[in-house]
Amino acid sequence: MGAAPERAPDGAARVALIVLDGLGDRPHPDTGGKSPVEAAATPQLSGLVQRGQLGQVVIVGPGVAPESDAGVFALMGYDPVHDSPGRGVLEALGVDVPLGPGDVALRLNFATADGDGTILDSRVGRSLSTSEAQDLARSLSAADLLAAEDIRAEVRATVGHRGVLWLHPVRDGRLSPNVSNADPFYEKVGGMGEAKRPDVPRVQTVTPLDPSPEAARTASALNHLLPAAGQLLAGHRVNARRALSGKKIANALLVRNAGALPQHPLPSFESRYGVRGASLTEMPVERGIAQVLGLEDRYVGPMGPDRDAGYRDRARVARDLLSSHGFTYVHLKGPDEPGHDGKAVLKQEIIEAIDRSFFGPFLDGLDLARVRLAVTADHATPAILRGHSDDPVPLLLVGAGVPPDPLAATRTFSETAAAKGRLGTLRGADVLPLLLRPPELSTP
Repeated sequence: MGAAPERAPDGAARVALIVLDGLGDRPHPDTGGKSPVEAAATPQLSGLVQRGQLGQVVIVGPGVAPESDAGVFALMGYDPVHDSPGRGVLEALGVDVPLGPGDVALRLNFATADGDGTILDSRVGRSLSTSEAQDLARSLSAADLLAAEDIRAEVRATVGHRGVLWLHPVRDGRLSPNVSNADPFYEKVGGMGEAKRPDVPRVQTVTPLDPSPEAARTASALNHLLPAAGQLLAGHRVNARRALSGKKIANALLVRNAGALPQHPLPSFESRYGVRGASLTEMPVERGIAQVLGLEDRYVGPMGPDRDAGYRDRARVARDLLSSHGFTYVHLKGPDEPGHDGKAVLKQEIIEAIDRSFFGPFLDGLDLARVRLAVTADHATPAILRGHSDDPVPLLLVGAGVPPDPLAATRTFSETAAAKGRLGTLRGADVLPLLLRPPELSTP
């Protein structure tokens, strides 16, 4: 966003930004008319509330429901529209795709569609295994669906239904990322993806977003590839097995947020803020963000079957990073998926597991006189909506240099309490400067 570099954390304090993906929510009947956050038993987080300051964050701006990458860019003080290379590039970097000049990468979902292209499930019932997706991706790449257009199209499966579409021109110059999304649930705005709720969710025709021949060529290639890919997927052995077992089939591709390598790299986190940073990431997109910002990344991968063990392991890694870096960014995916799936009770349970098995061991023995923490979210994913929204998300600031708010003595960690907090309503770009060097927050 063009801001001057911030000073490193004051004194001897080390700082951590802990992002709980999709945390923000709304009241839901399944959680007693409260939000899953408010309904959750969170003694660790609520204990921090009573020692710190609360507020709420409008991550990008009113009316904007950002994707995770846009939310993280904003929280890191970068402009998600102008600074981000795009979700496709971030996902590609997160799985080590060797992008070159002129290449374009798009985020991909395997999805379930009917005969006229209406999307029945944008995540294949969240039951597509990574190994199944890898089998589908290998077949799509081997088919070389854009060979006649002198473009190599390669699909890389990442986690579950997620993947990357990598377009590499074999000849005739560069491709352009300035094309619209085929995924009807997201709109491309510069480098940012903004969530949408279409009345009829149907695969969209890709259009060029500028008059260049490169954008026209890229849009035409995608419009050729997507139906051809659907035909290949419909007859694939993976889908035959899934249909026989009564599972949804992955017979469509949803692609969005095309990106290309920037001509000039972004200023690194360290050059912008004067502090060496590290990250704990679970998903390829966050790993890609860490690479773009020059953070030392500790990629732990998606959560395994033992949720509590997974969060304890993440707490151990986060403490290790915090001991050796001035700044640590921790991204925990957990709350987002049940929000998308409309499972408010499961979201509540995951928040409770994070409190118990991540924050419990993370805070054990931590000297908050020498450490400062911010706990927030990259966006809201209300279970009642089954998708991202522009709702403000909670922000908790606690530790070195942050006097406790006596009015928070009886409050718990929730959206309601955050809306009444003394930090007020902030923008995403305000969070990191506040965390690195908090102003005087005098008690009344």
